[in-house]
Amino acid sequence: MEMANENREVAVRLSGVKKMYKLGQIGGGTLQGDLQSWWARVRGREDPNTKIGQGQRLVGQTFMALNGIDLTIYRGEALGIIGSNGAGKSTMLKLLSRVTAPTEGEIDIYGRIASMLEVGTGFNGEMTGRENVYMNGAILGMTKAEIDAKMEDIIEFSEVRDFIDTPVKRYSSGMYVKLAFSVAAHLDSEIMIMDEVLAVGDMAFQKKCLDKMREAAKKEGRTVLYVSHNMNTIRQLCDRCIVLDKGRIIFDGDVEEAIEVYMSSAKQLNAEYELTGKRSRKDMLSDELRFTRIRFLNKEKPIYFFKEPVDIQLMITAKKRMDNIAIRISVKGRDMSVIGMASSAPGISLAEGENKVKIRLNTEGLAPGYYVLKLVAFEVGSLGANRNMDVVDEACAFEKAQSDENNQMAWNTKWWGHLMLPEIEIIGDE
Repeated sequence: MEMANENREVAVRLSGVKKMYKLGQIGGGTLQGDLQSWWARVRGREDPNTKIGQGQRLVGQTFMALNGIDLTIYRGEALGIIGSNGAGKSTMLKLLSRVTAPTEGEIDIYGRIASMLEVGTGFNGEMTGRENVYMNGAILGMTKAEIDAKMEDIIEFSEVRDFIDTPVKRYSSGMYVKLAFSVAAHLDSEIMIMDEVLAVGDMAFQKKCLDKMREAAKKEGRTVLYVSHNMNTIRQLCDRCIVLDKGRIIFDGDVEEAIEVYMSSAKQLNAEYELTGKRSRKDMLSDELRFTRIRFLNKEKPIYFFKEPVDIQLMITAKKRMDNIAIRISVKGRDMSVIGMASSAPGISLAEGENKVKIRLNTEGLAPGYYVLKLVAFEVGSLGANRNMDVVDEACAFEKAQSDENNQMAWNTKWWGHLMLPEIEIIGDE
């Protein structure tokens, strides 16, 4: 493998990269401390203000978002980056996009980067879509003539032709993604960095994005770095994958093996889950209501057999009395693809403070396997105008176990899927 890689052109190299954040602080707390740390870095010495025990992730008031990353990415590779929330995926992409600098280590980038880290990154809301295309092209060092030559392709791909001269602050999140992806895909850059770009947008556009990224890597020789929680899109796009866990790379290699490593590391079954630290910033929809804890009732471990219902107690904190609240639960498989969804009827009333809501989820049709639940609390408005109040993307996990009531054959999810359809009924033999 190393001999084969020797003849390949390096696109990105990370050597001993660490990124440390000081919790609840800006800078080091004092000008003297910041100057001491800066001077130590300049001289290549140990930072006198760094606390011992940096092999740990959280030490005192310091948090190691990345804790020693060594990675070489070659030109024309489509590299998948997977890991649980807080593993360091987005931090790595921000370092590569030069949004922030590493605390330690070196990053060598050979080529221009077009990145899309979240919806609307790099766009000025007051400027029109067309003006933002020019601005992004200029940032990459392109001339107006070069951007003009690409403009028609960008507009056509983005599907927002009718609104290209409208200020982007008036765009929906889907329109933002379409134009932002189109800009990143068509402007002259050797490296494309994409963070959950397919989380918003319709299915047809998602397929078009995947096809475009595949074309960029395979035909145009561009390097694609792609972060996603959707393992199916990782499979479709990537030819290599790394798994991040607690700021370190725990696997680098084959895509299917990487997915298996990720699923195994994520497979934890507990009767109770603390939810307050499980949200990403984009999930913070309102401060009026929060899921704080979830508990599987009557179980030491949440393992269920064929027709056994899943009884759950939700702890929800509300800042005021709230009526007409409903709960939505999405069930995901091991690869984090959504299998199905169930909602409660509207009309849950919550008092100010902590509330305990018991719910029952019917999982009779689910095949034996490992499942993850996404929680949404929403306020039911008039004329169907629902408002999401809180979202926890990977709230908890449970398992459906094989039993004599299933089928005599051991269920293989890879071949047969996640749903067990009713037994076939013979209605005639003619």
